[in-house]
Amino acid sequence: MDDGVVQRVFEEGGRDYFQQQPSTSSSSPSILQSLPVHASFDHGYYLLVKSIQELREKKGGIVTVGIGGPSGSGKTSLAEKLASVIGCTLISMENYRVGVDEGNDLDSIDFDALVQNLQDLTEGKDTLIPMFDYQQKNRIGSKVIKGASSGVVIVDGTYALDARLRSLLDIRVAVVGGVHFSLISKVQYDIGDSCSLDSLIDSIFPLFRKHIEPDLHHAQIRINNRFVSSFREAIYKLKCRSEAPGACSISAFQGNEAQTDNFIEMYLRPPSATEEARINDWIKMRQSGIRYYLSIGDQRIVDKNFIIRPKAEFEVGRMTLGGLLDLGYSVVASYKRASTYVVYGNLSVSFETIDTLDETFMVLRGTNRKTVGAEALRMGINGPWITKSYLEMVLEKKGVPRLNTPPLFPNTPTTSNQESVIAAPRPIRTNPNLVMKLEDLSQPWTRSPTKSKMEPVLATWHFISSDPSHAGSSVIGSSSFRDTVKLVPMPDSYDFDRGLLLSVQAIQALLENKGLPVIVGIGGPSGSGKTSLAHKMANIVGCEVVSLESYFKSEQVKDFKYDDFSSLDLSLLSKNISDIRNGRRTKVPIFDLETGARSGFKELEVSEDCGVIIFEGVYALHPEIRKSLDLWIAVVGGVHSHLISRVQRDKSRMGCFMSQNDIMMTVFPMFQQHIEPHLVHAHLKIRNDFDPVLSPESSLFVLKSNKQVAYQDILKILDPAKFCSSAQNFIDMYLRLPGIPTNGQLTESDCIRVRICEGRFALLIREPLREGNFIIQPKVDFDISISTVAGLLNLGYQAVAYIEASAFIYQDGKILIEVDHLQDAPSPYLQIKGVDKEAVAAAGSTLKLDGSYTTKVMSLAL
Repeated sequence: MDDGVVQRVFEEGGRDYFQQQPSTSSSSPSILQSLPVHASFDHGYYLLVKSIQELREKKGGIVTVGIGGPSGSGKTSLAEKLASVIGCTLISMENYRVGVDEGNDLDSIDFDALVQNLQDLTEGKDTLIPMFDYQQKNRIGSKVIKGASSGVVIVDGTYALDARLRSLLDIRVAVVGGVHFSLISKVQYDIGDSCSLDSLIDSIFPLFRKHIEPDLHHAQIRINNRFVSSFREAIYKLKCRSEAPGACSISAFQGNEAQTDNFIEMYLRPPSATEEARINDWIKMRQSGIRYYLSIGDQRIVDKNFIIRPKAEFEVGRMTLGGLLDLGYSVVASYKRASTYVVYGNLSVSFETIDTLDETFMVLRGTNRKTVGAEALRMGINGPWITKSYLEMVLEKKGVPRLNTPPLFPNTPTTSNQESVIAAPRPIRTNPNLVMKLEDLSQPWTRSPTKSKMEPVLATWHFISSDPSHAGSSVIGSSSFRDTVKLVPMPDSYDFDRGLLLSVQAIQALLENKGLPVIVGIGGPSGSGKTSLAHKMANIVGCEVVSLESYFKSEQVKDFKYDDFSSLDLSLLSKNISDIRNGRRTKVPIFDLETGARSGFKELEVSEDCGVIIFEGVYALHPEIRKSLDLWIAVVGGVHSHLISRVQRDKSRMGCFMSQNDIMMTVFPMFQQHIEPHLVHAHLKIRNDFDPVLSPESSLFVLKSNKQVAYQDILKILDPAKFCSSAQNFIDMYLRLPGIPTNGQLTESDCIRVRICEGRFALLIREPLREGNFIIQPKVDFDISISTVAGLLNLGYQAVAYIEASAFIYQDGKILIEVDHLQDAPSPYLQIKGVDKEAVAAAGSTLKLDGSYTTKVMSLAL
């Protein structure tokens, strides 16, 4: 799996970890040298894990890794995700501060102490690393790191690739992008061409070009982090006025200890902006003690009583604030927020006092909309709820006129130029290349994309009328216009995060300008991420999702014709949509894929509380279906692109080149013929750049053992209130191209696994990661059609391993235990699965499985 790339991640300039006598054997070079590797965040993470594992096998002693990059680039996030997978020691350079005036100041880092700590660890000695407290603004002590237990040491910090450290680092990683790129692009957009890129960088990141950027070019793995903020893992808030915390019901705190926090929030207006409050164009800075956090714009969605925000704040240096002020930004609003809060599980309750308003508010936060709403009911709080931000309330008190508050929906029809865009829809494809060559990158790779490539700060939706008599009318609120109103398609495609935001804004625009109900269709190829998008949208707006798979005809499914449009019960689907459109209660089918038959119906009704319904499926944008829908969304990418890339790689290893188009025609024949032509007409086209195959966000930790465990013991470690069980039968096929060079033995990296389960075909493209006793694999396999399997066979892939099994599954929402009975195997395999590594390990210890774990796949275990 990417062996060639992994072998190339080591270049001259770091530690010479093979200082033994020179060898004449080409298979044992003294130093693994290569050109730098450029990758996305997800793929860079995966390559880094594989590189550490390979290097750990090739050398004795500790493997040291340095992860450097500018503030807000995502280096700390990468280091923490890596530490959650690989047993390692994580050293933050922030603990080596000797001053607090500027967190990014090179002189504020005690390099001598850090170098000594690294030298001690590489020599197998115990060492004392300092601990720094930001509230007290000084060191508060130290902690012991055991040299013998530190197999991998990760140094995370802005200056982690400094020359004083590079000689002690085996692997050097640079992370650029994140808020660093976004802020530069935002400022370029705001100030125009009045300032060169170098001058701009020197203003808002004054230490970057001189002290940080030169060191990044010594990195072996160079990661471009495109992630900035996302509603995928949104925060849901309910807010109301309250008395002081001491006067509130103590039951709100659930017996947990309350904590306090005080900070200043300030909003910076661009130099060219008018006096009116266009708050989506502003930059938010939050100061907490000596630390500064930045977010771009007032990014939020208001739906009914909920305020929904992304995780959008990133730490920056104090000099960034000064630089923005020097460029002409002005502090248009600021206030102090004093907060008393308590956290329990995924929920928190806080009492926040805003000095400018001289009021206290109670805020209930959580990551799940329904859970937040249920907790408010449990606490007996019924509002009245406030959906305005503190900024809006402060501006209202000051009497500052507002041009808009999120979301933005201009009440103007489209222009003729926008109409012409609709007539020429463009197909959407994603780039299957996961690793970039140096010559393919814009130079320098450490800088922001140019302003011409920057997406608009906020795209806006427009409307047209399907009735020619309304052409040019601006009276969008008239009842006759509402009956004929239609969205104007966005001319460009967007990444998943921006697409999710635009999807929700489109729904809100339709509710406001067209009324109930709003019926949404999300289409795209198998494995593109449309189901994930649908459920994330539903969680935000609080609506139902209906899969078109519910409308399968039994006779078609028995012939595995999932990707055939004729497999859908179109008459029932049309009736359901018609009932929803006319406000009638309707019965939606429930289809059981295991039996291949309809198992019942569930009632569905659109009401004032939930005026939205989402239909998702491969053919959701087929002309016969989309004509009845209000919003058409197309999604491409995900595993779809991964399989194309994998086939290209396998073919090239055989000395045969296949174009992306040829692979598409063979592996996804239905896509180009019957699906893609419909997607180009979508109101919104989304490129799913999220990597479900490699991303640490989609990792599942697995412990596997063939030790016998009693059913009663399994029940003891699962929550009885949430316990559920099921059984399933499956067949695993491992497909491989004959002729691919091997070392004389079959490995997982040479194979593509196809699982047939309950009448479905699912794909596992990459081999799992293995770390200690753990197998780390994607959370789910990805559905494909039988035509894709046939396409792989037509390309020459052969089944080199085949296994039948039955599984009994027990779970409680946190831990899943699977007992697999393999055909002809002497004993079953027990697997413990979960996203929390510690919880999985604890379950294994409780079941006394230590010493019995295996990391072999089932077919090879036999």
